[in-house]
Amino acid sequence: MKLPVLGVGMGYRDPLSKQILSNTSGIDFLEVTADHFLNSTKKRKEFLNKLSSEYSLIPHGLNLSLGSAEGLNYEYLQDLSGLVSYLNPPWWSEHIAFTKAGNIEIGHLSPLPFNEESLSAICENIRIAKEEINVPLILENITYNVDLPWNNIEESKYLAELVYRSNCGLLLDVTNLYINSHNHNYDPIDFLNNIPPDSITQLHFVGGIEKDGKWIDSHGHNTQEEIFNLIEEVLKYAPVKGVILERDTNFPEFNILIDELNRVRELGRKYNRWD
Repeated sequence: MKLPVLGVGMGYRDPLSKQILSNTSGIDFLEVTADHFLNSTKKRKEFLNKLSSEYSLIPHGLNLSLGSAEGLNYEYLQDLSGLVSYLNPPWWSEHIAFTKAGNIEIGHLSPLPFNEESLSAICENIRIAKEEINVPLILENITYNVDLPWNNIEESKYLAELVYRSNCGLLLDVTNLYINSHNHNYDPIDFLNNIPPDSITQLHFVGGIEKDGKWIDSHGHNTQEEIFNLIEEVLKYAPVKGVILERDTNFPEFNILIDELNRVRELGRKYNRWD
């Protein structure tokens, strides 16, 4: 399926609502955290309608737990299906992770072991999710603190196999790639070269922070030069359809965020990714 080019946008956050609605010329589209709009009140739904009247909206799930060996969170899947149907986006996204195990909500995105068993489990869950939600799904890579002892497939090759088997696109979080490459001592360009370029549909980026020799995806800092450089490498490599600045906290003056969007927009133009 041919997906539209959306350009460069940002993740919607309530503290920035006024600035986002008054800067439509500088923001091409929005990504909305699905969990913040599921089972909405009438007032919240009216606000969602206002956002969708100004922007294309991409729903981004947090708690479907695609990687759970015990299967999907079906109640969440049904709620998510309703939201995606309501917004009618060109695609939606979720994480290559699990958030539930043994019927216990873990409370954060947990990494999968890079092995055949987890590949089989997540592909089956994706199959079920795609039966429920008939809109293209793209999958996001996450950060991880330790190399699990059950890993026996290189991360990039695992992701390449996952998008091939599941027939999904990739939401490549460039900041997560940068952080993992530093924390786990691999070359991000070698990683990138193992991913089919046509599978890379969307990007995330934001600044991280280094603490005690480890990089952390804080979602609360301005984007570092090294991350912009890696974004350029990805845009040169892959026909990316959209890029989202995913800033969650510690917000600067809004013009700083717009400047970051403009910088990435120019990088995309350099490689003819959008007009």
